[in-house]
Amino acid sequence: MANESRPCPCDIGDRFDYEGCGQEVEVEHIKAYVCKPAASTDKAVIVIHDIFGWQLPNTRYMADMLAANGYIAICPDFFVGQEAWKLSNDWASFDDWLKTRNAAKIDKEVDAILKYLREQCGAKKIGVIGFCWGGAAVQHLMLKNPHLKTGVSLYGVIKFFEDRYSLLHPTFFIFGEKDDIIPLAQVTLLEQKLKQNCKVDYEVKVYPGQTHGFVHRKREDINPQDKPYIEEGRKDMINWLNKYL
Repeated sequence: MANESRPCPCDIGDRFDYEGCGQEVEVEHIKAYVCKPAASTDKAVIVIHDIFGWQLPNTRYMADMLAANGYIAICPDFFVGQEAWKLSNDWASFDDWLKTRNAAKIDKEVDAILKYLREQCGAKKIGVIGFCWGGAAVQHLMLKNPHLKTGVSLYGVIKFFEDRYSLLHPTFFIFGEKDDIIPLAQVTLLEQKLKQNCKVDYEVKVYPGQTHGFVHRKREDINPQDKPYIEEGRKDMINWLNKYL
């Protein structure tokens, strides 16, 4: 488990040198990055960023990947103008920083984004994916929001919602076997509780040898041993969305 001087082992990993194919827009009080596929579609995916915020190139890369697979992808600033976490920050201040960025308090922003997707983009079927902090936010939305069709939570921090399991929509949970922040015992307990309480489709998958952030924070070209799992995680995510959207 992460030590106390570093309560979150979130490391930027391999920061992608990536400009993005989409554009920045303003949706009510929220800035957002939007990327659309070449062909028109009524399917959209909300991408929820990690602690490093909506401008992280890695997250925009994932949004563009969704667009390349036929989805309107939007990555809003769910910190709503508050600063994203920086590696130069003191980890001792992380808990205080997190108090003003609650993954369960994004409903107002999600409602605004859903309205934008329906009215401005013609979306009818909308799903959500999220990474780390955003993965926890996905679990929150799958427990609460009736307007989303499905979700993919990538290494979402389980402890934020460890007493709630009655998902409303099909949800796919991706974890790394060697994740310092999410012990496998928590993943096993999540599976047990979902089995007891969940009435919709779900899947929990652990990828061998992988660390926190592997799907979006590792570059497959410089991590050859991890490449099969990075690619598998991305493919599994797309396949899940294809199935339920």
